[in-house]
Amino acid sequence: MTARYYIMLGAPGAGKGTQAKQISEELGLPHISSGDLFRHHLGEGTELGVLAKKFMDSGELVPDDVTIGMVQERLEQDDCSEGAILDGFPRTPAQAEAIELLADQLGGKVAKALYLDVNKALLVERLSGRWVCPDGHVYHTVYHPPKKPGICDIDGLELYQRDDDKKETVEHRITVYLEQTAPLIAYYRERGTLATVDGDQDIEQVQQSLLQEIG
Repeated sequence: MTARYYIMLGAPGAGKGTQAKQISEELGLPHISSGDLFRHHLGEGTELGVLAKKFMDSGELVPDDVTIGMVQERLEQDDCSEGAILDGFPRTPAQAEAIELLADQLGGKVAKALYLDVNKALLVERLSGRWVCPDGHVYHTVYHPPKKPGICDIDGLELYQRDDDKKETVEHRITVYLEQTAPLIAYYRERGTLATVDGDQDIEQVQQSLLQEIG
């Protein structure tokens, strides 16, 4: 059986991590998050982790070959023999070409690039509505508001907003993502493997749409 790899694409707040986990369970394929891979290698102090840390500590981007090395090592594990759901990788056309070659070496193929297309205003609402208390309890002004505005339900502490969740920061993150990802979306569109799904729908509808695209 040919291994099938699915690429999850979407801006911060699009819900690709949530959807990737659900599709992983539905298809019985492992969910591979680039963020989780980095945390694993950095935490374990692996050769690739040490190498990545050198670049991160000096404020430089981790080179493609280091990131690709982490992904390759993970895809060569037994549980990926039938494929995987890739979340957060690739980020550039160069990385996309690398994953195509890697998939081929492993006797598989990139079956679909699944792009969650979400209205920018909705992305900002989802991300900038988050507030936390000093003990780490999380609230959202729209989706999970506290009973008393500005106060944690659990310990009565005052809620605050992290710098990363402030509207201006969120808008900048989304703009940067969309600019950087446009060439990647074009890359998969040209190859006929791009499937665009309306991410403005609720979670269950998005999942059904994704599964229909996977077929």
